[in-house]
Amino acid sequence: MAEMTGFNKPLSAWHPEQAPQLSSRPPDPDPNAPRSERRQQQVEELSAALIRASAAVRQLRFRGHRLEIDGRPWPLHAPHLQTDIERDDFTSFRGAADGIALRLIHSDSRIHARFKPDGAIARLVFELLEQLRAESLADDHHPGVRRNLAHRFRAWSQQFHASGQTENHIGLMLYTLSQMAWALLSGNAVNEETEMLIEASRVELGRHFGRHFGLLRRSRDDQQAFAQHAVIIAGVIQGLIEELNEQMLRNEERAASEAFENSYRQFSLLLEMDGDGDGPGDCSNGADSDRQGDGNTGYSVFDRRYDRELQAGKLVRPALLQALRERLDSRIRSQGLNVPGLARKLARILSAPRRDGWEFGLEEGRLDARRLPRLVTSPGYRQLFRQERLQLHNDCLVSFLVDNSGSMKAHIESIAMLVDVFVRALEQTGARTEVLGFTTGHWNGGRPMKAWLGRGKPPNPGRLNELNHIVYKGADSPWRRARPALAAMLKADLFREGIDGEALLWARKRMLARREKRRILIVISDGCPMDSATLHANDDDILDSHLRQVVNQMESRPEVELYALGVGLDLSHWYHNGLLLDLEQRLDNATFDEILQLLARGSGSPG
Repeated sequence: MAEMTGFNKPLSAWHPEQAPQLSSRPPDPDPNAPRSERRQQQVEELSAALIRASAAVRQLRFRGHRLEIDGRPWPLHAPHLQTDIERDDFTSFRGAADGIALRLIHSDSRIHARFKPDGAIARLVFELLEQLRAESLADDHHPGVRRNLAHRFRAWSQQFHASGQTENHIGLMLYTLSQMAWALLSGNAVNEETEMLIEASRVELGRHFGRHFGLLRRSRDDQQAFAQHAVIIAGVIQGLIEELNEQMLRNEERAASEAFENSYRQFSLLLEMDGDGDGPGDCSNGADSDRQGDGNTGYSVFDRRYDRELQAGKLVRPALLQALRERLDSRIRSQGLNVPGLARKLARILSAPRRDGWEFGLEEGRLDARRLPRLVTSPGYRQLFRQERLQLHNDCLVSFLVDNSGSMKAHIESIAMLVDVFVRALEQTGARTEVLGFTTGHWNGGRPMKAWLGRGKPPNPGRLNELNHIVYKGADSPWRRARPALAAMLKADLFREGIDGEALLWARKRMLARREKRRILIVISDGCPMDSATLHANDDDILDSHLRQVVNQMESRPEVELYALGVGLDLSHWYHNGLLLDLEQRLDNATFDEILQLLARGSGSPG
């Protein structure tokens, strides 16, 4: 695997403390975000660049601190790939990035899916072994990569032990297996601090695994042969843990053991919280693709009581809102945008002729009987005719639906400028406009998630988070009145996760309640819908399949025209009429012209 050389020296040569300086390219798009969040974004941008260069995967990025490939989630199940900006140094992030790149290069997701076991712990062990196999294949000619991998695994090992997870049987067993497998496959020594601690467990596990564990290193170049041994080992671990679990229940030890619960959650939820996918493409599985239009997506909502529709102007302190508005105005002025010119172009696309009385005294048209007496007195008089007068009229509602998920914070200033300018120009054409946003009330579930846990976690509960649907500008509010509220889009802490399908239905319902003859909905988003709590509790990727089914229904009906603007990502996987926006560059008149061409194509207008 080639080392990252997109900067002046290989990424592996940088010192951890230099990480923030590296991220000056691309620039930090949100200087008002918390420092830790800015640093998280900087490190993720560098990690994604390293993975793209090493694994030759172009459409790869981190979105909301989760890895995506081609707009679809790519889960990170191995425990040591989970990093934390507050806890880990930059070399740990480099090691995790190198590990992901090696997995993409050396692991076939189809083979992996064929052998993957069913039980949660068995799946986690299987994932861990496959990840360590891929990392063990790092080229000897890239010692920096191998050092990064070793640093990351040792750092995770120390953190796990320091957290007290090895003080109970379950955590100790899983920790011992990870140390054994890492030492066997990488050739490195186990963590010295815990070498004596795991000795007894290592001997016991070796007795249960038999020859299968010893054959892992010999078969590491053959994924299928390796998987045959790994799945047996994973099954043994699952069985041993279940046996220990029963013993603890009988002895009433489990109820008093917080360490057990913490260890179980530390490992098994790594699989569940990221979904059950094995790699790229899992955001939309084949089964769902066959039932897009049948109305049976399996989508449900566990509890709607906490869903809210919020007025953006009330979510931000007046002084802060004024400051945000001034900041937005300053950016718009610096762009040199031609709003009147944009309005004229929009009028040609959106306006339709409407009867507006009659024109009289014409030399052709329909005969005007009231002027016939004039012909008697003036035989040369020819202005005897009349014609209907047609005037261009804009009876149109344009709604902008903005994805307020966490990853959109990096681009929200450009998006707010784009929307604000469009609203002004549309208002000059006589069109009505509204600006809506959608996010969730919490990260990783809110009160619905707690209610689901309190009811014993029934299977397939459906959506498990609270919806926050935000109205930045209503259709009956003129732009001048809505100016302050539009600036609320710049407030970073409003952004969490995104449930796109329900947001589309909400926006459509609002539009259908209006009297305008033409309704246009423009979605601005940067990828696949995401809500960790919902993906944790449901077997299928119901958010993605629900979005595709909703889009399919809307596009097949004439009431609302649907368009999508993808922010750094092509949304054609979901939307028929879409445009990829490059907001890393300056927002200029050419960007607006591209959007106008999209609207003209969709409406059949020559533009």
